Amino acid sequence: MGPPDPILGVTEAFKRDTNSKKMNLGVGAYRDDNGKPYVLSCVRKAEAMIASKKMDKEYLPIGGLADFTRASAELALGENSEAFKSGRYVTVQGISGTGSLRIGANFLQRFFKSSRDVYLPKPSWGNHTPIFRDAGLQLQAYRYYDPKTCSLDFAGAMDDISKIPEKSIILLHACAHNPTGVDPRQEQWKEMAATVKKRNLLVYFDMAYQGFASGDINRDAWAVRHFIEQGINIVLSQSYAKNMGLYGERAGAFTVICSDAEEAKRVESQLKILIRPMYSNPPLNGARIASIILNTPELRKEWLVEVKGMADRIIGMRTQLVSNLKKEGSSHNWQHITDQIGMFCFTGLKPEQVERLIKEFSIYMTKDGRISMAGVTSGNVGYLAHAIHQVTK
Repeated sequence: MGPPDPILGVTEAFKRDTNSKKMNLGVGAYRDDNGKPYVLSCVRKAEAMIASKKMDKEYLPIGGLADFTRASAELALGENSEAFKSGRYVTVQGISGTGSLRIGANFLQRFFKSSRDVYLPKPSWGNHTPIFRDAGLQLQAYRYYDPKTCSLDFAGAMDDISKIPEKSIILLHACAHNPTGVDPRQEQWKEMAATVKKRNLLVYFDMAYQGFASGDINRDAWAVRHFIEQGINIVLSQSYAKNMGLYGERAGAFTVICSDAEEAKRVESQLKILIRPMYSNPPLNGARIASIILNTPELRKEWLVEVKGMADRIIGMRTQLVSNLKKEGSSHNWQHITDQIGMFCFTGLKPEQVERLIKEFSIYMTKDGRISMAGVTSGNVGYLAHAIHQVTK
């Protein structure tokens, strides 16, 4: 028997629990303020448009739905991006974020001859390690998070990045770093970009939360765009799971920024050769939904309002959690909860405190103290604050 998945295993334990106050803060899927799954109204409208057109179910091309890949590139790079306008990029549809990361990992394993080493931030999303390792690459790490301050160890990160061997691969979370919720500020990104450029590193951006982090699609894509403007030819994975709530539809994209449009054509041909034996071609429905939203002006406008609404609810829950902890009489400094951004919060709770939250309060989370803020509602935030205070006082 293989071990249970550390994140999905939390959900299984939660389901078995009979306590009426139980909370699942493990899985990263948005919930409304009643704790219910939320389907965006722009998604429902896009689905109605698809249904009314009585569209067929034919295979997509290997690289995916063209309207979707073009709109994905434009969303990430910006409509005024030189790389986008000159066509020196290629974007293929992937099976959400995970599948897109895997396409990229396999592509680098086959064609990036300079290095086998991928440098991940410490910590990184749990699935990054097996994705790159199973593609035949070797995992290394650079300092990122400081558990003492529950914030970015910028000096440590810069020190490590400045020593990464030239032409290695470095993975960066574009925004809403998972699991910590700790992002560099723009001036810190600028310093990182300068060092990365000096070391001639290949940058792999993972952008799973564009729009969902700050509520602003351009602000959340700032780092990606800045690196490209600095002449750093990045590769990029995108996911629509969080920002459009298309979790089970598996809509995502993988992009390579190339030196010119000619190279982009060659890269595209090789990506198709990689994808064909992997899954032949990607799923249709999620890409159709995302494409209609991105390419229909009134639906795009509605989406931008809805994604900001989701981001704002998360930000509001962070504030409420901190104020409830203060009300409980906690003397700890919880400022990191509101400083962090995105779906996840690295609470700074120790494994034995997490264990107590599960056993005594039926509040489920991963052992590292990461909580999904999406599982927190105005109805349960008081109970969560009470429980955290009990195990930390």
